[in-house]
Amino acid sequence: MLGAPSLIWLSLWVLLCGFSLSAVAQSEQPPAIQGDEAGVTGTQAAGASAGQPQTVPQQSGSISGTVIVQTGALAVGAQVQLTRDDQSPKQETVTGDNGQFSFTNVPPGPFKITVTSPGFDNNEATGELSPGQAYIVPEMLLNVATAVTEVRVEMTQVEVAQEELKEQLKQRVLGFIPNFYVTYEPDPAPLIPRQKFYLAWRSVIDPFTIAGVGFLAGIQQASDEYGGYGQGAEGYAKRFGAAYGNVFIGTFLGSAVLPSILHQDPRYFYKGTGSTKSRILYALGNAVVAKGDNKKWQPNYSQIIGAFATGGISQLYYPASDRGGDLVVQNALLRLATSAVAGIFQEFVLRRLTPHLQTHTKTEPEP
Repeated sequence: MLGAPSLIWLSLWVLLCGFSLSAVAQSEQPPAIQGDEAGVTGTQAAGASAGQPQTVPQQSGSISGTVIVQTGALAVGAQVQLTRDDQSPKQETVTGDNGQFSFTNVPPGPFKITVTSPGFDNNEATGELSPGQAYIVPEMLLNVATAVTEVRVEMTQVEVAQEELKEQLKQRVLGFIPNFYVTYEPDPAPLIPRQKFYLAWRSVIDPFTIAGVGFLAGIQQASDEYGGYGQGAEGYAKRFGAAYGNVFIGTFLGSAVLPSILHQDPRYFYKGTGSTKSRILYALGNAVVAKGDNKKWQPNYSQIIGAFATGGISQLYYPASDRGGDLVVQNALLRLATSAVAGIFQEFVLRRLTPHLQTHTKTEPEP
């Protein structure tokens, strides 16, 4: 057990040691800088003491939103543009599969969002972004564009001719006699070769054409015309074949083959206006005057050559006793005369007897 002096010395020694340790600890700490109490760095404190203003950088934010269309479906792939009032470069993005868009690292301040998509009206939204804010734009709706777009569908000349040809093939005098080789259009489109051949084919296979040939063959047999064919069923068959051969060959040569080669139109172009005299001359001239595919009038080489060619070919199947140059000329002139007379009927009679015309026709004055 220590005595009182020992306790006193021991207490003094502890106090001295404690003082020394405290002094050493204080000597190891860095010197304090004025302003630390407010949490300000030495540099800031120095600046503040010098009276200089301090700039605190503003924190960027983000802008996001969702775009839908008029039907309520999400707008996928819509173009979204972000513009700001400070004239900084615009930012662009597209909506994802969920119809959403997002812009990050956007400086605070006023902004405008513009959404565009083909077939829809544009939509815009404006707002102001605060520092560090995650701004959510209210749902943006794209309405179907209401602007009327004018669409002009123009048919080609061949398509126009095809439509007119369809109407021609409906033309029948009294509703049953084919009247295919006349056009009542004021300015019809020219036919291409394929259409000329199709018109000839429809004409020669028409039931009324075949029935008419049969009737003509009957008259020829009754009058014993082309006696070399004889009588009876065999004679009638030969007359029918010869008559139909004339129709078939004449139609294809004069209305398809030659018009395609010479670029002429085989149809009769209904006039319907002018004096009676002028219309008669116009109709008679149809036998020797034709309109070309260039829509200009010219000599009807197709009709003239076709008539003589058909007469020449008929020498191959007419009876030997009836063959000769006279028959060729006779048949050719007969075809030309028939064409001239047919023009008179076309101009003054047949249009009145052809019902349900679908073409845009000129009004026919009274003769």
